[in-house]
Amino acid sequence: MNEDTTSTPGSMPAEQVIWSGSSSQVRNLGIYILCALFCWLIVPLIYAIVKWIQLRSRHYEITTQRVRLRQGVFSKRTDELELYRVKDSTVFEPFWQRLFGVGSIVITTNDATTPSLTLEALPHASDTREKLRAAIEECRDRKRVRIAELE
Repeated sequence: MNEDTTSTPGSMPAEQVIWSGSSSQVRNLGIYILCALFCWLIVPLIYAIVKWIQLRSRHYEITTQRVRLRQGVFSKRTDELELYRVKDSTVFEPFWQRLFGVGSIVITTNDATTPSLTLEALPHASDTREKLRAAIEECRDRKRVRIAELE
């Protein structure tokens, strides 16, 4: 998953992938249970299939320089968030998600178009957040950027 590419002298280090993947289907577990209870109706089955496709079509990529969110079934949209703009990150691991080893990472940023980004139902969310935090600090040091907090 991590590609180690060399960079030319005097240039920025090559971008490396920290984590890449989609949300876990555990996120839709409640919907799937309700649809199973009403499986004799056709509409809940179609709804469950649509939710499954929507979640599978959302792809996250966390690199040493940015976070990319690519989503869409027919038309694709890619949002990018530069790591040096990140103000804070938080991990949420509700009990029912912890049972399956997943959690969500909420990233708060200074970006005008994406002030907050939630990476939902990621496996090993705490470990991924720690890798993300280290990459944020490295990116800030490389670009000589600091976030000033005003009270």
